[in-house]
Amino acid sequence: MEHIILVSDENGIRLDSFVSNSIDGVSRSYAATLADDGRITSSGKILKKNYKVSINEVIEVDIPEPETLEVVPENIPIDIIYEDNDLIVVNKPQGMVVHPAAGNYSGTLVNALLYHCGDSLSAINGVIRPGIVHRIDKDTAGLLVVAKNNDAHIALAKQLKEKKANRRYIALVVGNVKEAGTVNKPIARSLNDRKKMAVVSGGREAVTHYTPLENYNGYTLLECVLETGRTHQIRVHMSSIGHPIAGDPVYGARNDKTRSDGQLLLAKTLGFNHPATGEYMEFSAPIPDWFEEILNKHRKNI
Repeated sequence: MEHIILVSDENGIRLDSFVSNSIDGVSRSYAATLADDGRITSSGKILKKNYKVSINEVIEVDIPEPETLEVVPENIPIDIIYEDNDLIVVNKPQGMVVHPAAGNYSGTLVNALLYHCGDSLSAINGVIRPGIVHRIDKDTAGLLVVAKNNDAHIALAKQLKEKKANRRYIALVVGNVKEAGTVNKPIARSLNDRKKMAVVSGGREAVTHYTPLENYNGYTLLECVLETGRTHQIRVHMSSIGHPIAGDPVYGARNDKTRSDGQLLLAKTLGFNHPATGEYMEFSAPIPDWFEEILNKHRKNI
């Protein structure tokens, strides 16, 4: 078990946010889990995840050792764009879940990675998400970087947290978008449907920049650049300004006639500094055939 002592330099911040911001590689959700398990204390008192930290308060965090992995390695083909001793860049297909969850413990990217890498994955995110530094949705295709050791994981997670990674998506959205813009709206779990995310006052900061690439008859192909990386961020943001992602079964438009197995959203470009060498690396995923076919249909209708 790792015992970490923190001293707050803020007043009134939620405990789970403070711990996440203070310890590299610890997400806010994992910090909340640690609090729920009684592993975060102050002056011997167990703190709840929504506890408000005081300035100069000493917070003690116990991070347990990784449990024995129970997720089964599976011989599932994966499209590896780049690999070395520290990381792997994977081009995830639409329809593949990134990591196991309740009721879905097989067929995921993690199952495939365990078969390919064996024990050579970081352990920071626990037994269910070994190596997973960031995620994309099941029905979003494209690039992910996976850490093969804890040092790489910490360095990559820090770049994401400090907004130093380059993450560019392309998205087909409903409606005609004529000019570039930025959506700066906080995102949190929806107050009306806990299975969805939404723009919520007091939610976590979320910033998406977008630029139109092609305009069709009632649709626009955009490049979206993530400044932050919240769950469903691009999908929620574009829906909030009246241009939901085409084919999106959750946040989509009723008048969308796109026939697809999921949203037309591709994590196309991923850039970061290598965690060991510091060298900047950038990778790009090709547009999948199914995505290109839909774009070509729209191009014919211009």
